[in-house]
Amino acid sequence: MYKVSSLAEEYQKKLITADEAAAMVHNNTRIHYGTGCGVVNDIDEALARRADELKGIEVLSTVALRKEPFKLYQATSSNEQVRFASAHFSAFDRQMNKEGRCWYIPMLFNELPYYWVNNENDIDIAFFQVAPMDSHGNFNLGPQVADMWGVIKSAKKIIVEVNQNMPIAHGHQTQLNLYGIDHIVEGSNAPLAELGTKPASDIDKQIAAHVVELINSHSTLQLGIGSLPNCIGQMLADSDVRNINAHTEMFVDAYVDLFDAGKLTGNKPVDKGKALYTFAGGTKKLYDFIDNNPICCSAPVNYVNNVNVISSIDNFISVNSCIQVDLYGQVCSESAGHQQISGTGGQVDFVMGAFLSKGGKSFICTPSTRTLKDGSKESLISPILTPGAIVTTPRTATNYIVTEYGAANLKGKSTWERAEMLINISHPDFREDLIKAAEKNGIWKNTSKCTF
Repeated sequence: MYKVSSLAEEYQKKLITADEAAAMVHNNTRIHYGTGCGVVNDIDEALARRADELKGIEVLSTVALRKEPFKLYQATSSNEQVRFASAHFSAFDRQMNKEGRCWYIPMLFNELPYYWVNNENDIDIAFFQVAPMDSHGNFNLGPQVADMWGVIKSAKKIIVEVNQNMPIAHGHQTQLNLYGIDHIVEGSNAPLAELGTKPASDIDKQIAAHVVELINSHSTLQLGIGSLPNCIGQMLADSDVRNINAHTEMFVDAYVDLFDAGKLTGNKPVDKGKALYTFAGGTKKLYDFIDNNPICCSAPVNYVNNVNVISSIDNFISVNSCIQVDLYGQVCSESAGHQQISGTGGQVDFVMGAFLSKGGKSFICTPSTRTLKDGSKESLISPILTPGAIVTTPRTATNYIVTEYGAANLKGKSTWERAEMLINISHPDFREDLIKAAEKNGIWKNTSKCTF
C-alpha cells in the first residue's frame, strides 16, 4: 500500500492515455472489457484506431451494457483480427453472434468468479471502468461487483478507465486500491448506458396481477429486467403488501419505486437493512439512487446467487421470465432454437433457492403467445422445446409457471398433471392442439386422472 502523502505522485506515475493503453495490446492477447455498466469506452475506441494492426485478439465481457456495439467490433471484419466472447449476451452480443463474431460461454453466473480465480493468468489485460480515486487511494468499481474480483485476480495486468459518472456503490468488495492497479486512463466521462423499458402491456399487467396475488408481506424479492418486473414492482408499490426486501442478481428501477412507496425496508436476517444486488442496469433514476447510498449493497455474484444464502431467507420470492416452456415443465430462458439470446445467469440459483426458502416461491413468467412476422400467433407453451432450445431451468426445479391465464404450481406434480396444468394456462386457441400433442407423446390422457 502507498502512503497517503504519496498517492497523488503514484497516481501520476500510473496515468496514461487511452492510446497508450491500447498500445499494450499485442497480437494473440486475451483481454477483458469489464462487466455491466463498467465496460470501457475510451480504451475500446483507442483499440479500434489500431484495428488494422491487430491479429488474434480475444475480447471477453459479461452482460456488457452499452449504447452501441463495441467500436473495436465495428472497426474489424474477421475473427482472425478480433473475436469476442461473453458469459451473458446483451443485445449487441447477439448481433455480433449472428455475424459469427461473438461466442457464448455457458456457465452459471455464480461460477464465474471461481472460474477466473482457478485459471490464473487466463486474462492478459483487464480493462474496466471505475469511479475517480478517493482520498484513501481507492477506486470504486461501481454497481457491478459481480464477477469483477475473479477477473482482477486472473489478469496479468490491470488498467482502469476513470469515469466521473460512475456511481459510488456501497457494498462488499467494491473498492480497488491504487496499489493493485498497473495503469490509469482518465476517460471522457461518458454517461452510463441506460436500459429503458417499454410500458407494461395489458398482458404484462395480467401476468403481474397473478404473481402479486401470491406475494405476502415480509417477502424478499428478486426481479429481472423488462416491463413485466417493473410492472410487478409498481403493483406491489400500490398494494397492501408491505415490508419488501431486496436480494437480487440485477438491481432495476422497480426497486426504486418500491423504496419511494415506503415498501422497501431491508428487514431480513441476512444483510439486514440492505438492498443486495450483484450488478445494476436501468435508467439514470436507478444510478442516482445507488450513488453513495448505503442502503444499496453491491456484492460478488458467488455470494448473491449462492443457493444456501438465498434459501436461508424466509419468504424468498424469485420472479424471472422465459422464452419458451414445454409440457414437461422444461424452461428455456436463453435461446430461440439454436440462436443464443441472453444467458443462464442466475435463474437456476434463484429458482432452487426460493423453493428451499421457508415460505418461498419461484415464478417463471411468459405471455401465452408471441406474434410472428406474418401476424400469426405462436404458443409459447409447447409440447416439447424447439430443437436446439437450451434448457435453462430443468423440469425438476420448476416451481410456478405464470401466463396471463393464471399460475400453475408444477412442483411435486406428475408429468400428466403438469401437462394438464400448463394447457389450462395456455392460450385458448392452442389448447386443443396441445392436448392432442400431449396424448400423442404419451404424457396426458383423459384416463390419467386418479379417481380414488
